[in-house]
Amino acid sequence: MTGKIIKGVAGDYTVIDPRDKRYICRAKGIFRKNGITPLIGDNVEFEILSETEGNILKILPRKNSLIRPACANVDQVLLVFAAASPEPNFNLLDRFLIMMQKQSVSTVLCFNKTDIADDVRLKILAQNYEASGVKVIFASVKNAEGTEEILEALEGKTTILAGPSGVGKSSMMNLLSPGTVFEVGDLSERIGRGKQTTRHTELVELHNGTYLCDSPGFSSIYLEGIDHKELKNYFPEFEQISGKCRFLSCNHISEPDCAVKEAVADGRISKVRYDNYCLLYNELKSKAKF
Repeated sequence: MTGKIIKGVAGDYTVIDPRDKRYICRAKGIFRKNGITPLIGDNVEFEILSETEGNILKILPRKNSLIRPACANVDQVLLVFAAASPEPNFNLLDRFLIMMQKQSVSTVLCFNKTDIADDVRLKILAQNYEASGVKVIFASVKNAEGTEEILEALEGKTTILAGPSGVGKSSMMNLLSPGTVFEVGDLSERIGRGKQTTRHTELVELHNGTYLCDSPGFSSIYLEGIDHKELKNYFPEFEQISGKCRFLSCNHISEPDCAVKEAVADGRISKVRYDNYCLLYNELKSKAKF
């Protein structure tokens, strides 16, 4: 029998078969012996032990796999940040976009809570990220605004819902998947950050062939496996004009006659994005010394 893992908690994996019947399965010891961990989204072969239980026998070939959140066979990520409350951490946002690009996973960026953000802020958010190579959606879960555009972006795909705590991910899951209740947290008044409510990763089928997966929030991301000299390749807005730099190997940091720096100066490239690039470049360069 074949199926898909849609949930995993403490070694118990919920597998759904082609008839939408669910089984709680354990992974055979051979996986542990070979250092293989079943992931949410894995297509598997399993044996049925009873009406509700089974054993996972084989993990079918993966299209891809992500480390954080830990999942497989992902088509895209729906990255949610709040337009306000909490204030968006652009450095964290850019780190996530870079890691998804490195793993060749498309990203849809959604700024939630537009109901409490003024038009000036929304315009700045759009200017910062509409040239970054991702689709940008503005939404208000509270007012059910932007829902149709989000659903259109999810259609027929397996999507991971990701973002920091407190930005409205669980509320968005509840809105997009009526009848599925996810615990919703509040912002911590003391530190101004969201309280974690999602403790495990779970795939929810919105309708045939369209899966959405909530995942635990994150507050930090480390860039792994990226050399400082290749970082510029993960900023699509740079690539469009980097051919005009004096030097073909220009890193857009201290080189003279740099077209990217000129574009930042005259507003054609977001200064927020460029400043984050410089910070990350120097961070990776420092790592390379050790």
